[in-house]
Amino acid sequence: MKSSEVEVLCSVADTLPRLAYETWGFGDSVAFDAMIEASTALRDPSYVRFAHGWARSWATRAVPYRRLDCTAPGHAMVVISRQYGDTHLLGALVGLADYLLSRPRIGGVFATWEQSPLMRPYGPEQLDPCGEALLADPPAGVFVDCLHFDPPFLTALGVACGKEGYWRAGLEQACGYVELLQRPSGLFDHFVLEGQDGSFGPGWGRGQGWALLGLLEVLAAVKEQPLDRAAEELVDICRSAAAALVTAMVNCQRDDGHWAAVVDCPHSGDEYSTAAFMAHGVARALSMGIVDGPKARNCAHRAGDAVRKATNAEGRLEKVSAAVMACTEASHYQHVPVGFLVPWGQGPAVLALVGAEESGS
Repeated sequence: MKSSEVEVLCSVADTLPRLAYETWGFGDSVAFDAMIEASTALRDPSYVRFAHGWARSWATRAVPYRRLDCTAPGHAMVVISRQYGDTHLLGALVGLADYLLSRPRIGGVFATWEQSPLMRPYGPEQLDPCGEALLADPPAGVFVDCLHFDPPFLTALGVACGKEGYWRAGLEQACGYVELLQRPSGLFDHFVLEGQDGSFGPGWGRGQGWALLGLLEVLAAVKEQPLDRAAEELVDICRSAAAALVTAMVNCQRDDGHWAAVVDCPHSGDEYSTAAFMAHGVARALSMGIVDGPKARNCAHRAGDAVRKATNAEGRLEKVSAAVMACTEASHYQHVPVGFLVPWGQGPAVLALVGAEESGS
C-alpha cells in the first residue's frame, strides 16, 4: 500500500474516537470493529484503547440492561475483553446476552422494540391509510441492521466462554433474519412488523452492508466449533445467503464503484457508505471462500477505489446518509439526506481501507 493510501487510512481512523457515540445506538458496532482493525493495521493501539475504555465504562454501569442495548457493539467488546483479559467486561457481556435472549420474538427473531420507530417518508410521497394506521400505533418489528448486532455478538461470546448455547443462538438468529428479510434476488429488505404481511424497505443500500457483515462475522466465529448436523445446516443457510447477497450486489454496482441509495433502483441517488461496507464485505467473502471469480474481485476492488476517492482531506467519507429510521413507504429510502459524519460511514470506510492495505490493492 502506498504511503499516501496509509495517510488516508490514518485520517479516517483518527475520526473514530471523535464521533458521537450514544452507549448504545444504531451504527456504533461497525465503528468499534473498525477501531480494533485500525489498531492492528496501523500498529497504533490508541484506537482499541479508546474502544476498551468506552466499553469498560459501560460495563461499570451496565445493569439494569435495556432494550436498546441490543445495538451495543457486542462482537467488538468480546474481542476487546479477550485481548485485554478483561473479565469484568466479559461478565457484563454475559449478563447482556442473558437479558437479550429473554426478549420476545417475531418469526423466531428477537423483536428490537415493543413499538417500532416508524416515521413519515422523506420525499414527496405520502403514507397510505395502512401506513398512517401503523404510524399511529407502531407494532414491534425486526430490522436488518440488527443482523450485525445480536448474531455476531452471541456467536463470538459463545466461542469466548465455551458455551454452545450462545453461539448456537447466534446462528439461529442469523438464519431467522435470512428467512424474514432476504428476497429471492439475494437482496435484503429493511424490516418486518408484527402482524403485517410481507416486509418493508426493499433494496436499502446500507442495509445490504449490515446483512453481509453480520453473516460473515457469524460464519467466522463458528468455523472452528464442532458442529452437529443441525448446526451445519444453519451454517449452510448463512453461507448461501451471503453468497446470494454478494452476487446480487455485484450485479447492481455502478460503473463508478458505488451503488445507488436503493441498490436496484438506479435513479435513487448517491449514498457512499454502501461502497465502504461492500469493499470490506465482498473482499472478506472472497477470502473466506464464500464467493469466487473475477466479477466479485473486481467489485471489491472498484468499491475500495470508490471509497478512497470519496474520502476528503479531513478523513470524512462523503455522501453518507443520516439515520434512515424506518418507513413503510418504499420511496422514503431514495430521499434520506446525505452529508453526515457518523459511525456507520467512518467505521466501514476504515474497514474498506484496512482491507486495501492488507491486500495491497
